[in-house]
Amino acid sequence: MILRHAKLSQQEDALRVQIRQLTDAQRKQYYKLEAEQVKDPDTFAVLNWFFVAGLHHFYLGKFARGGVNLSLFLLSILILVIYPNHWAGYSIFVGILVIELPQLLSSQNIVHHHNNQIMAKCLADVRHPKA
Repeated sequence: MILRHAKLSQQEDALRVQIRQLTDAQRKQYYKLEAEQVKDPDTFAVLNWFFVAGLHHFYLGKFARGGVNLSLFLLSILILVIYPNHWAGYSIFVGILVIELPQLLSSQNIVHHHNNQIMAKCLADVRHPKA
């Protein structure tokens, strides 16, 4: 479930308050972890816009969803190459577009939600390091 921008901003603000409460050493470690894992909303949108093939899912680490999306995309292309103008190839392609269009339109919120989850995980990892 993707939240609205205002709710995502509230979550991010709450996380940033917690980050400011860390010690200097913990904050340094936190920002190192965060920098390695946060994603850029524009990159996600570009991958979604230009490559309907599901590459944007791989970018966020959702490999199963990306694999299904890529497989369906390639299947639709294969059907259209073997059987030009066949309804099945077009149907699969249109189905992908119908599913992916809302993600394109809410790409900023999707990545914001993902990054908030990363921030929370990094914060937990810094506060409670595993032995």
